[in-house]
Amino acid sequence: MYTVLIIDDSASMRRIIKDMINSIEEFEVIADAVDAYDAREKIKEYEPDLVTIDINMPKMNGVTFLRNLMRLHPMPAVVISGESVRGNDIFDDGAVGFINKPDRGESMISFASRIKDNLLNLTFLLKRYTLKKPKPIKKVVSSKAKDLDRKVHPDEVIKSMPARLGGKRVIAIGSSTGGVESLLKVFKDLTANLPPILITQHIPYGFSKSFADRLNSNSEVIVHEAKDGMVLENGHAYLAPGNMHLTIEKGTAGVYKTKLLDTIKVSHHRPSVDVLFRSVNNVVGSSAMAVMMTGMGDDGSIAMKELHDNGAYTIAQNQESCVVFGMPAKAIQKGAVKDIVHLDDIAKYIIDFSKGRVK
Repeated sequence: MYTVLIIDDSASMRRIIKDMINSIEEFEVIADAVDAYDAREKIKEYEPDLVTIDINMPKMNGVTFLRNLMRLHPMPAVVISGESVRGNDIFDDGAVGFINKPDRGESMISFASRIKDNLLNLTFLLKRYTLKKPKPIKKVVSSKAKDLDRKVHPDEVIKSMPARLGGKRVIAIGSSTGGVESLLKVFKDLTANLPPILITQHIPYGFSKSFADRLNSNSEVIVHEAKDGMVLENGHAYLAPGNMHLTIEKGTAGVYKTKLLDTIKVSHHRPSVDVLFRSVNNVVGSSAMAVMMTGMGDDGSIAMKELHDNGAYTIAQNQESCVVFGMPAKAIQKGAVKDIVHLDDIAKYIIDFSKGRVK
């Protein structure tokens, strides 16, 4: 079952589209939104597999919202609009489908048939872009359902080990909302031959490979979507897949290797920054550098404090350059950060760390 959020300022059109989508066996509408700002909150709350977007909306038009969505929180989106002239353009903006709203001469049966055909044609993409998820938790839920949605501490996935000193240098980066464009900026300014870089960016399943490719083409660093058992090499970076926790372990001959965990969400996320940072602290300890970048929530703050207390070098993106000053702010509040850095300077700090200029 694929879950859908409908975004349209017309109550009657939302109702019509909802009934039509709910009649398709493979799809379920879990929420609707009246404008882009309402949609932003609903996406955070329900994490739908697919959104439908109208172009003519108050406060922010659908094209602008689509572009922002692809930049900040990429996910499958279908435009349902009466502006057929925009039909080709929206694919360049990141949409995976376009459906014309019915004109005066078209029956609702015909419109429903077009919606069904379009959505069913997208199921092969949705299988790549999304995980099958349980039905979303509604606003009125049982105590058992609430317990399933509780915030999980990193202890329940990866245990904290005693402080570790020394070892090969490793850089770990955590980011969320706004991180896609911010990471592209940082990686554009990085040089080759840096210590291995591990990245956890909150990103939907299916988008992490294409994002790793974008980073790779944008940098002298060779960027991979992480796979289980990859040996960490200097000059390479490893991005967590959109549905797995990224950790590292020590292999034979002192090499570090990636280890992917298909376990529960931590801090409501999989991949989780807390899981990555704690793993790096357990294996690399004081020889690590941790970078907390733009993002909503507090994921990563627990393990970043452990890294900081273990002697690792920790920095956080400053409020001025963050899209959302959530994750960096929480880390700063916990006393987990040594230096607070503008986005434009993060690459320089990483390079300086790799050369032993900061600690």
